[in-house]
Amino acid sequence: MTRDELAATYRGYIDCLNRQDWQNLDRFVHKDVTHNSAAVGLAGYQAMLERDFREIPDLVFRIQILTSDPPHISSRLNFNVCPRGEFFGLAINGKRVAFSENVFYEFIDDKIAHVWSIIDKAAIEAQL
Repeated sequence: MTRDELAATYRGYIDCLNRQDWQNLDRFVHKDVTHNSAAVGLAGYQAMLERDFREIPDLVFRIQILTSDPPHISSRLNFNVCPRGEFFGLAINGKRVAFSENVFYEFIDDKIAHVWSIIDKAAIEAQL
């Protein structure tokens, strides 16, 4: 894929997440996907995302920065959400918090095969 094609595929993936269109997740995510070097597979990755949406009912993925260098994508995602209960071990209990995630992806066979994610937990702690 070209840079533009890869970026368009990634935007399609983010749209799929925001619509919680789990039936089409396999169009974007490789069956053997890893997350932070742990082998989770497509089913485990989907379960992780579904849990995120249960724990954060107003979850929306917003792309702030997107860099495409095939076969890699890097993105800074912004969130402004009200998680239920605990979130990253912090007692949020419905309080609105804003934070960012820096995430890096490697694509294999035009699908996300490896994901490395870093969430700005310090930004969340500072708001509590």
